[in-house]
Amino acid sequence: MTSSRPGTVTFVLGGARSGKSRFSENLCLETGLERHYVATGQIWDTEMADRIALHRTQRGEGWVTHEEPVDLVGTLAAIDRPDRVVLVDCLTLWVTNLMMAERDVADACADLVASLSICKAQVIFVSNEVGLGIVPDNKMARTFRDHAGRLHQNLAASADRVYFIAAGLPLTLKG
Repeated sequence: MTSSRPGTVTFVLGGARSGKSRFSENLCLETGLERHYVATGQIWDTEMADRIALHRTQRGEGWVTHEEPVDLVGTLAAIDRPDRVVLVDCLTLWVTNLMMAERDVADACADLVASLSICKAQVIFVSNEVGLGIVPDNKMARTFRDHAGRLHQNLAASADRVYFIAAGLPLTLKG
């Protein structure tokens, strides 16, 4: 499927600590465009604060960082320009944030995917694959898995390129 939108959308999926963020950052560097990083993580405890600080350090300089836990569509619209590459890391944290804020997750996900049709920037989304493990033992975790799985399917269908990362190695699924 060839995209008719001005920008391109890349979706990078993988397990925890699979190397998907590093892979995505390298894709951004290869573009030569102005780099923007949209961080969806929120600091809930000292361990998460340490993780976020480590990500910032590993990413290095040359990035404009936008911290947005919920209004991803609005943030993307505000920074959307053809001379930019935007890395969104990560969608599973975003889904968690929506659930914790008691937002309509299905509508927010549909709005995100729909917004990509007019995107001018190159956008790279990172997310954790959550459907390869056991069925969660509680309703909230199952609901989260279902929301993430539907978002992943819809985003992958809309994306120009999709990669699955395992052990730091990319497998091209689309594009």
